[in-house]
Amino acid sequence: MAQTVSPLQRTRIRQRLKLSEEPLPLPKAPPAPRGKPVKLPPVMPAYQSAGKPGRQANQAIEPKLKRKLTRGHIDIDGTIDLHGMRQIEAHAALTRFIHARAGRGDRTLLVITGKGLKKVDGDAAVIVERGVLRSMLPIWLSEPGLAPLIAGWDVAAQGHGGDGAFYVRLRRTERRV
Repeated sequence: MAQTVSPLQRTRIRQRLKLSEEPLPLPKAPPAPRGKPVKLPPVMPAYQSAGKPGRQANQAIEPKLKRKLTRGHIDIDGTIDLHGMRQIEAHAALTRFIHARAGRGDRTLLVITGKGLKKVDGDAAVIVERGVLRSMLPIWLSEPGLAPLIAGWDVAAQGHGGDGAFYVRLRRTERRV
């Protein structure tokens, strides 16, 4: 096969395209503006929650209720998985979910946030901080839009997700006769 194929002749290509031997000079950069440098706004503003993390009195679910949930004697009415969502997406999804479930009359919810552990150099023994969603959930549940609907919350049992999930207990809705 090598006997029948002739190599490309680069001179013919150069002649056809009429390329010059020297490259063209690069254009000069525009002069830098004088005065104070302009500060650009961030691409996405930092997420701010209106919730206050001071609602500790009603936080925990009753121990008897938690024991029944752990053993499966009380059914979980709804589950939402926020794992993998961004903060703003997770907050909106959680708010919609809780309002919808409260409207249906559900009482017990399972909210999966994921553990979100940050480890130092991949070492499982050294954990720097917990996940963002996991730490934001109590703040979101104490916001004025959700707090009236929430009776309490607590970390889920290992069978329901352990440290990466929460039981959320909704208040009873008033029944109109």
